[in-house]
Amino acid sequence: MWPSVPWQRCQFHLQQNAQAYVTRLDQRESVARRIRAVFNAPELAEAGRLLGEAIALWRAEAPKLADWAEANLPDGFAVFDLPQAHRVRLRTTNGLERINRELKRRTRVASMFPNAASCLRLVSALLTEFDEESMTGKIYLAMKA
Repeated sequence: MWPSVPWQRCQFHLQQNAQAYVTRLDQRESVARRIRAVFNAPELAEAGRLLGEAIALWRAEAPKLADWAEANLPDGFAVFDLPQAHRVRLRTTNGLERINRELKRRTRVASMFPNAASCLRLVSALLTEFDEESMTGKIYLAMKA
């Protein structure tokens, strides 16, 4: 849809999804720690190096985890192309999830819409309200250096 926009998967959810491939409960903490270290790396090259080390370690102990990590964890690396100050805010989908929860809450109050256009009007009005709040409220991302 927007080819110039980089794809960034939520690092928190990637870490949570990895737990499905951990075969022993005593490994969960160490796997989570390694994934956090990868995502907390100061630059992309270091993240790639740490991921390679983790995959090599997991290859013998948990081959399914290693295969999954090799295929999926790099999807969380797009934030390394952004300024350091923006990475912490854009590495998860928390903001988007909050908006989606609020839309769900507000549309449930209406419960039934006479047609799709009325639902679209409500959602559009809510999103406009969120946009106006973000423009006049607390600065989430300072785009000026």
